[in-house]
Amino acid sequence: MVCDRCKWVVAQHLTQLGLSYQDIELGKVYFEQMPNASQLEALAQVLETSGFVLLTNKQSQLVERIKTSIILLIHQQPQLLQKIKLSDWLAQKLNKDFKALSQLFSEQEGITVEQYFIVQKIARVKEFIQYNELSLSQIADLLHYSSVQHLSNQFKKVTGQTPSQYKENPQRKPLDFE
Repeated sequence: MVCDRCKWVVAQHLTQLGLSYQDIELGKVYFEQMPNASQLEALAQVLETSGFVLLTNKQSQLVERIKTSIILLIHQQPQLLQKIKLSDWLAQKLNKDFKALSQLFSEQEGITVEQYFIVQKIARVKEFIQYNELSLSQIADLLHYSSVQHLSNQFKKVTGQTPSQYKENPQRKPLDFE
């Protein structure tokens, strides 16, 4: 789950199945009472109809926590990008050794944590370009790029287009598939 709409859809499915929950966060549901195996199976099936996957494997859950943490960092706390080193921040946030996190992430996702971070930053740049509320210089500052040129180079490397070309013909894709 990467947005409030996703949380809403999950809440609807939980209610439909009669499963009581305390809270829904991005990527997590806190149940009032843990569902039994048949309820979890029904939940997995209904979530799949909306494009979600129920993660019961601890390693997959940890990878999703890494992804969610990165997405929230970029979208909700971009000011931290200037103050942190991603590896140290993730290790502290998830209370795990970064080397182990990085290795698990790479094994399961086929890309490094850093590559995923860059793709998510570029996805955020795309959003800013589409909303046309900030200049490229402001976007570079907000997302802690050393310069507009650095942002533009990274944008082109990831998307195959310059930010200007993208602005003329934006094509949105889901965050996890960019």
